[in-house]
This record gives sequence, structure tokens and C-alpha cells, in this order.
Amino acid sequence: MLEIAIIVTIAFLLDMLLGEPKKFHPLVGFGWIASRVEKILFRGEERSTRVCGVVGWIAMVMPVMFLALLSQYLDGYWSMAIQVAGLYLVMGGRSLVSHAMLVGNALDNQNLPVAQERVGWIVSRDTDQLDESGVVAATVESVLENGNDAIFGAIFWFVVAGLPGALLFRAVNTLDAMWGYKSERFLGFGWFSARVDDLMNWIPSRLTAVSYALLGDRSTALSSWKEQAALCKSPNAGAVMSSGAGALKLQLGGKSSYHGKIEEKPMLGAGRVAEREDICRTLSLVNRSVILWIAVLWTIATFTEIFRLYG
Repeated sequence: MLEIAIIVTIAFLLDMLLGEPKKFHPLVGFGWIASRVEKILFRGEERSTRVCGVVGWIAMVMPVMFLALLSQYLDGYWSMAIQVAGLYLVMGGRSLVSHAMLVGNALDNQNLPVAQERVGWIVSRDTDQLDESGVVAATVESVLENGNDAIFGAIFWFVVAGLPGALLFRAVNTLDAMWGYKSERFLGFGWFSARVDDLMNWIPSRLTAVSYALLGDRSTALSSWKEQAALCKSPNAGAVMSSGAGALKLQLGGKSSYHGKIEEKPMLGAGRVAEREDICRTLSLVNRSVILWIAVLWTIATFTEIFRLYG
């Protein structure tokens, strides 16, 4: 457990200090290959499309797992170095901060068109018609959800199953982001990817929701989670965003446009409408949540070592 705590801490610090590699990021390459696999395998009939989606998922995930399992046979410092590097590469905390701050900076400069463009980099909804409040709300929702998807989920699965677990989680999450949309094209092809992502995110998302509640307005977060999470289409995003919105005492949700179609999303949280300073508040909540769980890891590791030495 001590080694796990050390690896997670170093990987988190590297991510915060360095961010994502500017060139040759493995996840970018993974996404590029996934888009080619989808174009090759996609079929128009729903039944065969689902089968092709499963085949594509296996084709993408198996090589990743093979390489991750090979790394487990290394010993000593090489093993630790590869685990640190691997976990660092699948974490996206600094990237999340950078993208959110680009939106915030554009709003601070009263440049709404640039803010609309930049929030479009991190959300799937149409952003060109959003007002300032809509831009901020979309950013806050994305940061809350990605606090789990880009950071905590990877840490959780690393603790549970080592580097193979973290890499599997990130691969599954990436395939869900690319193939899991409920559009006409991806409803069948991305079905399996979306279901696996829901399964792997079930526990991490609820631990993320708990941490948001502990570090924010606890009663509002818990009541929002209890009453609103089930209203969301995603069983995991609903827990994370309702708890996070409640913790921040903000009201999120409402009408959004996806590919030209208006969708009425459930209202999440309670309180006022999100304002531009709430972007920084949301980033702070996410980072404090990760630090909380790293502290929990170190506490468990310390007591484990004490028990091993003196028990």
C-alpha cells in the first residue's frame, strides 16, 4: 500500500506540474486509431452494428491490456517508474484546469465568442448560442463530471488493479466518449462501450460524489444527490453532478442544444445560477477531492506499515 500511495502522489504531482505531453500523447493516438476502427467496422443494421461495436471494443482494449500486463513482470525501480509514467499519462487533471481557465479568462476579458468556442472543446452540446451564464454552467458541469472521469476514476482503478486497471479504465472511458453518444450512428455501435463505462464508473463516481459532499455544502449535496441523480440519463454522471452542484450551492441543468436538437436536462443542485468565479470554485472542489483521497491512501499506508512492523 505504501508503494501505491507513493506512485499515486508522484503521478498526480507530475500531472499538475507538467500537464499532458504536447506531442505523441498515447490517448491521442488511441483516439485516432479508434476513429479508424469505427469507420472500418460500422454497419447500418442495428443488430450487426452492435456486434461490430463489441468487436471494435475488443480490438482496441486487448492490445492495451497486453502491454499493461507485460509491465507487471518488471521488478524494482523500473516497475515503479513505468507505473508512475502510465498513471501520469492517463490522468487529465492539469488539462481539465487549463481548458476551464481558458473559458474563464475569455469571460474575464468579456469575449463571449471566444468563451463559447473554448467551452465547446470540453462539452458535446452546441455552444455558439450560449450566453455567459450558459457558458459558465456548461464549464462547471464538465469540470464536475471530469473530476471523476479524468482523475479520480483512474486513481481508483490503479489502487484496485494496478496499472492494468488504470489503463483499462481510461481506454473504456475514451471509447465511451467517442462511441457512446446516443446519436443515430452510435446508438448501436457504441452501446457496449457505454455499458462497460457505466459499470467501471459506478463505484468511482459515487466516491467522487461523496468527496464533493464532504468538502462542500454537505446537506445540500446529499439531498440533491438523493433526489436528482436518478433523473439523469447517465447513472454515474447524475450522482457526480447533482452532488457537486449541491456542494457548490449552484443550480445547473435546464435546456441544452445537442446537434441542433433542444434537450431538457433535469435541474441539478440548489441555489443561485453559476457565475464566472464559480469556475475556479469548481476546480478547487475537484482538486481538494483528489487530495482528500490521496491523504486517505497515505493514512491507510501508514497504519499498514505500522501494523507490519509492530503488529
